[in-house]
Amino acid sequence: MNKGELATHRRIAGGGDKVTVSNDASRLKAGAGAQAATGAKLSAVFAGTMGPLIGLVLLCVALTLTTDTFLTFRNILNVLDQVTVLGIMAIGMTLVILIGGIDLSVGSVLALAAMVMGFVAHPDYLNLGLPVGIASALAVAGLCGLVSGLLVTVTKLPPFIATLAMMSVARGLANMITDGSQIIGFPDWFTNLSIIRHFGFLSVTVGLMIVLAIVFAIFLNYRATGRSLYAIGGSAEVARLSGIPVKPLTNWVYATCGLLAGLAGIVLAARLDSVQPSSGLGYELDTIAAVVIGGASLSGGVGSIGGTTVGVLIIGVLRNGLNLLGVSPFIQQVVIGVVIALAVATDTWRRRAQ
Repeated sequence: MNKGELATHRRIAGGGDKVTVSNDASRLKAGAGAQAATGAKLSAVFAGTMGPLIGLVLLCVALTLTTDTFLTFRNILNVLDQVTVLGIMAIGMTLVILIGGIDLSVGSVLALAAMVMGFVAHPDYLNLGLPVGIASALAVAGLCGLVSGLLVTVTKLPPFIATLAMMSVARGLANMITDGSQIIGFPDWFTNLSIIRHFGFLSVTVGLMIVLAIVFAIFLNYRATGRSLYAIGGSAEVARLSGIPVKPLTNWVYATCGLLAGLAGIVLAARLDSVQPSSGLGYELDTIAAVVIGGASLSGGVGSIGGTTVGVLIIGVLRNGLNLLGVSPFIQQVVIGVVIALAVATDTWRRRAQ
């Protein structure tokens, strides 16, 4: 090879090295961009939860220092068992609050669904079997939610009034089914869903709550329909003008909230081995509080399933800790009320600051 050919060869080789380095750099930048995008999506799942999360940690530290049994494996499992009903209901309420709505009927819908399940399944009544009873309960709960949604979208009633009316209707129907009597006794396999701990720590009901939280977190952050709920909460009119089907999505959200309230009623029945028309009294306040404590805004457009999970845990840990400290149930109601007021006030101050 002469000097000219050698120089040409070196230039080609050098150019090839530059191309290779350039391609490697492009791949590194693409990988970094993908990692950044993934991190951003994961942070969106827990958007606005830093404050509530710090509050949860401080609460756990305080209860650990003041009680001997709080930070034990058994008690932590008890807390998870105790928040399953609230956690399932709060997922549905998160969707409603995201679109700027409110649902005061969830506690009554829970009771109605539970009574329908008992009436259809129990041997003393229709005796059609528990699977039929569960399906009937979920159908009735979903229908209640859909009616609430239609009252909002078709008759233009404010969500507060529409769901307040449904709360009264559902509670009345729950009492009418058995004339106010409770139904006791379900098959062992049903009650075992909340008793037997698989792998030594996870009951089926707790696992159900965790799976639902993951599914709806993915839905809200990775699906276009889920992102549309944030747009509706930001401005329903702007969302409509941009092509988002606001009314159908609103109906779907309320129906889903009702369905999840019915599912929570089934979980509560498995825990108690009974159903009664007075179930769920005051649950709507705890549910709304959990969502707002978790960083959601009552004006809509702000919130996340991760934040709601933290809010649910705060309420569950607070109730559990107060019980361990021997605090009177009446004082507990006062404490929970103060927490709700502070959560709503914090949301108001945050919106004013923005």
